[in-house]
Amino acid sequence: MEVSEKLQGILATLPAKPGCYLYRNAEGRIIYVGKAINLKNRVRSYFHADSSHDNKTRRLVRDIADIEWIVVGSELEALILEMNLIKKHRPKYNIRLKDDKRYPYIKVHWNEPFPKVTVTRQME
Repeated sequence: MEVSEKLQGILATLPAKPGCYLYRNAEGRIIYVGKAINLKNRVRSYFHADSSHDNKTRRLVRDIADIEWIVVGSELEALILEMNLIKKHRPKYNIRLKDDKRYPYIKVHWNEPFPKVTVTRQME
C-alpha cells in the first residue's frame, strides 16, 4: 500500500498518548473518528498489514488524505470525546455509532432510598 509523503510525515509525529484521531478525505470531510490508548500505535496500525484488514477498512485507508488528533488525559476521556465527535460529524465509516438516534447514558438515581443505576437515552 502506498502512503503519501504527507501522511508519512503525520504518522512520524503521532504521540504515544491517549486520544482521538480524525481521518479526513481529499475534500477535507471527516470520514472516520477513532479513539486510542496510544495514538501512535493505533493510527499506524491502519497503514500496516493490509491483508489483515477487511474491505471496509481498506477502502477507508485509501480515502484518507489527512489525519488530525486530539490528546486527552485518559482512555475514558477518549471514549467520551469519540462519542461526541461522531455525534457531531456523522463520519461515513463510523457505522456503529452513526446509526443510533441517541447514545446510551448511565443514570444514577440519587434521590431514592437505595440509589440504583439504569441505562437511558434521555439526557436530563
